[in-house]
Amino acid sequence: MRDLIKIAWRNLWRNKRRTFITAASIFFAIFFAATMRSFQLGTYDHMIKQAIEAYSGYIQVQNADYFDDPGIDNVFEPTPALMDQILADPNVKVAVPRVESFALASTGNLSKGVLITGISTEKERMMSNPEQKLVRYRITDEAIRRLGKKVSPAVMEKLKQNRSASFTSGPDMLLELELNKESKSVVKAILQVSKMESRYLTEKDDGVLISDRLSKYLKVGIGDSVILMGQGYQGVSAADLFPVRGIVKLPAPDLDNKVIFMSIGKASEFLSLSGQITSIAINLNETDEMKETQAGLIERINDDRISVKNWEQLNPTLKQQIESDSQSGQIFLAVLYIIIFFGIFGTVQMMISERTREFGVMVAIGMKRGKLAMIVALEMLFIGLMGTVAGLGLSVPVILYGYYYPFKITGDMAQMYIDYGFDPVMPMAWFKSYFFRQAAVVFVMVLIAIYQPVRSILKLNVIKSIHG
Repeated sequence: MRDLIKIAWRNLWRNKRRTFITAASIFFAIFFAATMRSFQLGTYDHMIKQAIEAYSGYIQVQNADYFDDPGIDNVFEPTPALMDQILADPNVKVAVPRVESFALASTGNLSKGVLITGISTEKERMMSNPEQKLVRYRITDEAIRRLGKKVSPAVMEKLKQNRSASFTSGPDMLLELELNKESKSVVKAILQVSKMESRYLTEKDDGVLISDRLSKYLKVGIGDSVILMGQGYQGVSAADLFPVRGIVKLPAPDLDNKVIFMSIGKASEFLSLSGQITSIAINLNETDEMKETQAGLIERINDDRISVKNWEQLNPTLKQQIESDSQSGQIFLAVLYIIIFFGIFGTVQMMISERTREFGVMVAIGMKRGKLAMIVALEMLFIGLMGTVAGLGLSVPVILYGYYYPFKITGDMAQMYIDYGFDPVMPMAWFKSYFFRQAAVVFVMVLIAIYQPVRSILKLNVIKSIHG
């Protein structure tokens, strides 16, 4: 067997061009398939983190009637026994109570429908963590005016182009605006004039946090007040004036346009709920076991008045978008692999045609057909291995870079993402089964391609082969 391997390896380099062409076709198939699939799965993960993990949770415990009629009347009491039953599941990472309702927010002549979200301010740090999303810096007209001639015209032009842009930290702002290379005095001046004094809520706070885009629409800032009007529990009128404690920049544009956070105690008081809640949002340790965890919680709670829903049931639109895009991506991969397979198959046919006389001579001088077929099969396996290793090897740094430094979408495509309610970025997924699956697919393709030369050798007519 060792001699056959040596012969097969040496045969590869008798015609280097043919070897490199075949290996290159496999290389490009692996590279593009791995990177494209990484982009797809990374984008899906980002969507889920934005819309699910960072806000609604993978699973929600609700009143049994709330799913069909999400009104403020369909609430339930979060008893200690219920919370203990939920947290007893080993896959439950965090479970936080929520009060959610819609209201009309008004400031002056401006008004807009908003989503009121009452949160347990301490527990919510482990879920959506609004404190980490507080806007610390914003480029306002006043900030631009105060800078005046303290900065160069080029810097001033960048600031004007990013007017009203909000940032959760100074380094993020400087990096995004490419101002981190400016002099210390310029950086200090920009940070000083654009700083905002957002602060997080306490458990007994009577103020609110308002989402970034909503604050711009309503033209409110920290220290201003917003009027909220809505309907409370069992038709009770709900109206009050709330001071704005801070502004939060939510990653999902759809939420950033409408969310107002308040402490769960104040939300309960505002909506006359007497401590009742609309849902318990749950994040998981192992997201792949979501449905098993859901079934376990249903069995553990065992209460007809309580329902347990997963995010696919709560947000079917997002699930359909992901499935539709995933199917189109898989179709593209299938077309790519079909093209590459016929490229490999064509190269194999060319090899058989060029080496027919060689095969005939070798069989004529005593080479067994089985051994000759084995040598050719090993040659194809070597070529497949070279192309696969090269493709996977080059895709590794690309995926690593895309994972840590996501690709930012601009122009009309970015606007389309925003319109759908997603952040216009395309991160790449970490190395999972999809990455190694590409090698398995190519291996199968090579095995199929090997069949033709092996069959031709086993049925070789020596006389005709020698005479060409």
